[in-house]
Amino acid sequence: MKILGAILAGGQSRRFGSDKARALFKGKPLLEHAADELRPVCAQLVVAGREWANIHSVIDLPTPGLGPLGGLAGALHYAESQGFDAVLSSGCDIAGLPFDLLQRLGTGPSIFDKLPIIGIWPSALAEPLVEWMSDPRNRSVYRFADHIGARRVIAPDGLINVNQNSDLHLS
Repeated sequence: MKILGAILAGGQSRRFGSDKARALFKGKPLLEHAADELRPVCAQLVVAGREWANIHSVIDLPTPGLGPLGGLAGALHYAESQGFDAVLSSGCDIAGLPFDLLQRLGTGPSIFDKLPIIGIWPSALAEPLVEWMSDPRNRSVYRFADHIGARRVIAPDGLINVNQNSDLHLS
């Protein structure tokens, strides 16, 4: 299975107060942690919703500002156009992804129960996701996952989801 790794990074970081993707965690930007953890299991990486040096960028679809599903839709469209079977997604504010991430998630669609931004999504969901998002009430990753019958997998211990500056001091 040919997997595209997608780092969803189009958020405004309002609760955090500054750019989370660039915030340093253990000496390097958070987004680089996600990239380093996805790279070994993916044929290619993209960053959705922003530019990042040395990683291909994709735009959020159908428009920016629709949250993580907009980034996922952009990544799915890119994946489908480039012949990828699925997208493995993570937020730019996640660290500590397990080495056996793909084995845990399976072929998908599936998400981690406590962090639905981490998931595996078949590329064929590109158009159905954009169509589903045409209703402004449909912006929740959980709701979309339920809509398509995604399996919920128990999230492993050790995942770090940075929402506040104090989270940068977790290990």
